[in-house]
Amino acid sequence: MSTRRQFLVQSAALTAGAMGLSAMPALAAESTPNGFKKAVKIGMVGVPGSLEDKFRVLKELGFDGVELNSPDGPPADVVKAAIDATGLPVHGVVDSKHWNVTLSDPNPEVRANAVADLKTAIQASKDYGGTSVLLVPGVVKGDVTYDQCWERSIAAIREALPLAEKLDIQILMENVWNNFLTDPKETARFIDELDSEMVGAYFDVGNTVRYSPPHEWIPILGKRIKKLDIKDYANPPGKGFGAPLMEGDVDWPQVMAELKKVGYVGWGTAEIAGGDKERLTWIADRMNKIFAS
Repeated sequence: MSTRRQFLVQSAALTAGAMGLSAMPALAAESTPNGFKKAVKIGMVGVPGSLEDKFRVLKELGFDGVELNSPDGPPADVVKAAIDATGLPVHGVVDSKHWNVTLSDPNPEVRANAVADLKTAIQASKDYGGTSVLLVPGVVKGDVTYDQCWERSIAAIREALPLAEKLDIQILMENVWNNFLTDPKETARFIDELDSEMVGAYFDVGNTVRYSPPHEWIPILGKRIKKLDIKDYANPPGKGFGAPLMEGDVDWPQVMAELKKVGYVGWGTAEIAGGDKERLTWIADRMNKIFAS
């Protein structure tokens, strides 16, 4: 699981033929249904050229925005120039250090570095015109117990909250395979303990399937859900995260029905294998079908 984001970057270089899409007809760009906004992670965009070129292709294909990385992101002036030239906004950033430099590390110096990285990401999101930072709040492992992860992560996020509140940037917890916050009640309790309007859930639909159906998480998280990661997952002997959108174990109509009940309409960002223009066209079409279901 710790290599999932590297996988996105690597898969962005795959051609449509390698993805088995060479015979797929081109699809016309369509507006995102029902008021949702569809985006991709920048590492999925395997088209050649500058950041502006990549933004232009996403805009052409009907994407409403894109999510960048920080502290590993491009300079703000380059991002702003790409936005101005294409009209494609950056809706937020992913804290690109949170897996390797964790807020829950036993070493106080590492935790301090993780807080600094989070603050950098908050500032970058603001500079890019975004509204959020996606955060893995901690990792439970051999030298980090669940309680230690909770206490250290809460304390570290509180250090970054004044900046987030000053800049009006949300810190959103992603549910991942980190042995921490693996059920919706614990996730809700963690968010509530931080007691800030700038803290919420970045609900990753596919990541829940290993533990319980995603539509069961939504009523519990409720208004805490601020953004969505869109991907599918097929439990073994299925293809895992290799399951194409709408071909895994996620019941997308049920997910959309539960989101409607809690009043969520907003950003959904694909986090799957990317590729060239044809692959991105396919992703846009599947996302439209999901949001229309």
